[in-house]
Amino acid sequence: MAHSGGDATPSPFRQPRAVWAVAFACVISFMGIGLVDPILPALAHSLDATPSQVSLLFTSYLLVTAVAMLGVNWVSSRIGSKRTLILGLALIVVFATGAGLSNSIGGIVWFRGGWGLGNALFIATSLAVIVVSATGGFSGAIILYESALGIGIAVGPLLGGFLGSISWRGPFFGVAVLMFIALLATAFLVPNTGQPSERFPLSAPLKALRHRGLLIMGIVALLYNWGFFTMLGYAPYPMKLDAHQLGFVFAAWGLLVAAFAVYFAPRLQGRYGTTPVLYANLVGLTIVMLVIAFRVQSPTAVVVAVVVSGAFIGINNTLTTQAVMMVSPVDRSVASAAYGFVRFLGGGLAPYVAGKIAEATDQSVAFVVGAVAFALAIPVLALGHGIIARAERQVEAPEVVGPAFEPVSGELASTSRPVIVAIGANEARSAVVDRAADLALRDGAPLEVVHVRETEIVGDQAVAPVSPEAATRWCRSSWTACLHGACRPAAWCSTASATSAPSARC
Repeated sequence: MAHSGGDATPSPFRQPRAVWAVAFACVISFMGIGLVDPILPALAHSLDATPSQVSLLFTSYLLVTAVAMLGVNWVSSRIGSKRTLILGLALIVVFATGAGLSNSIGGIVWFRGGWGLGNALFIATSLAVIVVSATGGFSGAIILYESALGIGIAVGPLLGGFLGSISWRGPFFGVAVLMFIALLATAFLVPNTGQPSERFPLSAPLKALRHRGLLIMGIVALLYNWGFFTMLGYAPYPMKLDAHQLGFVFAAWGLLVAAFAVYFAPRLQGRYGTTPVLYANLVGLTIVMLVIAFRVQSPTAVVVAVVVSGAFIGINNTLTTQAVMMVSPVDRSVASAAYGFVRFLGGGLAPYVAGKIAEATDQSVAFVVGAVAFALAIPVLALGHGIIARAERQVEAPEVVGPAFEPVSGELASTSRPVIVAIGANEARSAVVDRAADLALRDGAPLEVVHVRETEIVGDQAVAPVSPEAATRWCRSSWTACLHGACRPAAWCSTASATSAPSARC
């Protein structure tokens, strides 16, 4: 067994400046999730707007994000990751500034829509850039991204509450300044990523929704997000708190979201399975929403219920994304775009509808509708139970396939026992293959090189460090180097997913 270098594991926090630049921007982006919640009542009061009008800040932001998800891969596959990041950051700076300068709720709503476009471009690209640029391997990049996720979700409401207590314009200007700093850092510190090797058509995400498993999970996410954003967009009003106090409430909520998304969700999934945890989670969210509905006149009850919901939301974000990636037969980035499009539709419509329902009836009815959305997600999930179960069994016990690799050198004797080496997305792969080639040469055995493609779920984002095409190129370059080094045994090559049977051969 070859060692990959030194004995010490590299620290995930010893990274190039380019990685820190993108990670900083990620923190600010995740702050935006809870940044505006503390200022919703202040906005309604200052601009003489109704809660349903103010909720359009969520609606415009999320609906534009939903539609933009369909085109993000098309853009990034043509202009590259760095340019996509810069474009997204620039749009956020411009539209956040515009929102802060607006004097009407309508103006802020339009600028929030542009902000959603920029955020879609940024969030769809940032994790991939960190993975490609980070040192310490794939796991180090994921730890760094998880840290940015947790800090951003928790600090966003605090910053929103602090700046919102000065003026409702404060959070918008604060984001604009911080994102401008991130824009400069990205422009000067992040290297050019080169011309993308694969281009996606605009129609790819919509075509992906033809697959039953992906469509079912998308509808589950739409219903879940309907309930979630009903809570996020309308719950601040019955709490009857000022901006500072709302900031602390949603900071506690954000801490639970981050902790359960990153730490507890994978452990619950490993112990009980994906669908049982999702069923229990949706039941829990339904109960929490009903508590808010029937105790809406008690600010304390609403506060406690919202904070507790953070645990369920964190679990749901991670496991729903895991399920989407397991059942989807298309490229992960395309599946993520299709899934994001459907789920953000629910998140965008829910706050506005909740406000209108509350105005026409009373506040409790809006939350009852949110609870119904959570409950409806359970039978929809049941429609895909078998698909998810089969996908999980394939992950746990992948199908055994016969040797169908194409030889690239020499002849394979029927009695030969090969030396098999698996390489991943790290700097040690060349040294590992060299060591395996030495062993194969010593024993006169054939050499098989397998590239393992890893996929990681962080919150509601999924990333693989390399595309199938890049994995194939790395695999080919490994055995080519072996041949140039006078590796005489037969050399064979394949690429495979870390969670499935071999998916490509070279």
